[in-house]
Amino acid sequence: MAVTRRSWTGWRFAGPFLAVFALVYVAPIAYSFYLSLFRTRLIGGTTFVGFDNYVQAVGDPQFWSAFGRVALFLAVQVPIMLFLALLAALAIDSGRLYGTGFFRISVFLPYAVPAAVAALMWGFMYGAQFGLVGDLNDAFGLSLPDPLSAELVLLSIGNIVTWEFVGYNMLILYSALRVVNPSLYEAAQIDGAGQLRIVWAIKLPALRGALLVATIFSIIGSFHLFNEPAILRNLAPNAITTYFTPNLYAYWLSFAGQRFDYSAAIAIVMGVITMVVAYAVQLRGMRRGALS
Repeated sequence: MAVTRRSWTGWRFAGPFLAVFALVYVAPIAYSFYLSLFRTRLIGGTTFVGFDNYVQAVGDPQFWSAFGRVALFLAVQVPIMLFLALLAALAIDSGRLYGTGFFRISVFLPYAVPAAVAALMWGFMYGAQFGLVGDLNDAFGLSLPDPLSAELVLLSIGNIVTWEFVGYNMLILYSALRVVNPSLYEAAQIDGAGQLRIVWAIKLPALRGALLVATIFSIIGSFHLFNEPAILRNLAPNAITTYFTPNLYAYWLSFAGQRFDYSAAIAIVMGVITMVVAYAVQLRGMRRGALS
């Protein structure tokens, strides 16, 4: 009996988490997959169509247009954001930055601003007719380009996301730097190594694992891009279409088009793509020893 009681001890600890995990994670995914196997028509009602919705999604030009847009966003915005976060983390860890505590909280503070508030705040600053850009044009007789135009809106969204998440990624990188053995710095200084050499030979190798984690989080966040374009669409309806990002496309299919089944298929396809890309990046990082 004692052996039996010990064998159930772990399940008692893990049981509450597993129950909540199944309820809020596994069950919605399972229901979405079930929903994606059906199609609702005005005539004929709801019918089982198997994987027809997935076949339609694979051949949907609007879906691939949205996917290409977030892929471009990822390729440009994520490296810039992580580079800025790396510079901020190295500056704080150097010990030579004046007002380190104020600088750290200033960089991190935008992450505490809700995404909806950040998008609205920047959206009204971007406005060429009603916002800061428009006021500058009127006050100084300038002709600044409209940040909410179709050509620049993706760049404007990238600026918002970078402003929001540089501090979050800085904290990840700075935490990794804080666990580096100080004796390594002392030994390098005794050998005559300068600050740049210490950064290159000690700090950057120590940040490989943290950079990999931050990269994976950023990849997932880029593919899940929704809040900023959804809110800015009210300010720039001609620049941000209903299929601007895959998540926005799934949202409009579901709540505006009442195509819940096809929306579920789009969401699952995008989830699988995100999982594959994130796993490929993680596998590549592990092969390079980033997590060793």
